[in-house]
This record gives sequence, structure tokens and C-alpha cells, in this order.
Amino acid sequence: MNKKLSKKDKKDWENFVNSKDKIQNKDSLILKNKNKNLFRVIDLHGFSLDDANKTINNFIEKCYLEGVDKINVITGKGSRSKNKEDPYQSVEFGILKYSVPDYIKNNINLMKIIKEIDSNSVDNPNVGSFNIFLKKK
Repeated sequence: MNKKLSKKDKKDWENFVNSKDKIQNKDSLILKNKNKNLFRVIDLHGFSLDDANKTINNFIEKCYLEGVDKINVITGKGSRSKNKEDPYQSVEFGILKYSVPDYIKNNINLMKIIKEIDSNSVDNPNVGSFNIFLKKK
């Protein structure tokens, strides 16, 4: 490929070579990004209890392997839950809002890789999500 450089290209090159401006080191950007906290979100709206538990289990394990620091789990507040139709279930508790954190806390393997679960968000009836903070590998 023998392409001749235009006069403009030559002039731009000369200006660049003679310039005192520095080019940003791309390697330093990669190193900076490695040190940033990694954050993921999962939305469990519409999941059945069993599917939500399986999904959150796999998601937490995957995030841990990827070096994620924090996971925001959206369960919803349970305000539209069909618990009201069943007199043997609690009207005050949404299915996923309380059961997913319970599932996580009772799973020994998950708790080995979890640093902390934001219990205040789980207990707050006005919040439909909670955070999980993972340990480093």
C-alpha cells in the first residue's frame, strides 16, 4: 500500500512532532480503571420466589468472580403482591422483599463471599431494594 501523504497530513505530523503537548498514556487509564469500585444491579421484579432465589444465587457468585464490590438488588416493595388473596400469607410483607435477603443470609456459601447486607433498606417499608457488599477474592 503506497499512499502519498497529503500536504495537510505532513503539516499535521510536523506540528505534532514539534509540539510539547503530551499524549495521554492509555496504560495508566487501564490501571486507574482496575482500582475503581465495580457496581452491578439486578432487578427481580416479576420473578417467582424460586426463580428469584436461583437467579440471585448465580448473580452473586458471578459478581464475586468478576471482582464486583457492590450489588444493588431490586425486589420491589411488595405493594402489588398477591399476598392479600391468601389469608395464610402476610399482607404486610412482600414476597421477594423479605424472602430474598433471608435466602441469602441462610445460604452458607453465599455468606462466605458477602461482606455485608444492607439490613436497613430491607427493613424499611418505603425502600424496594437493598445493597450487598462483596468480599475481595
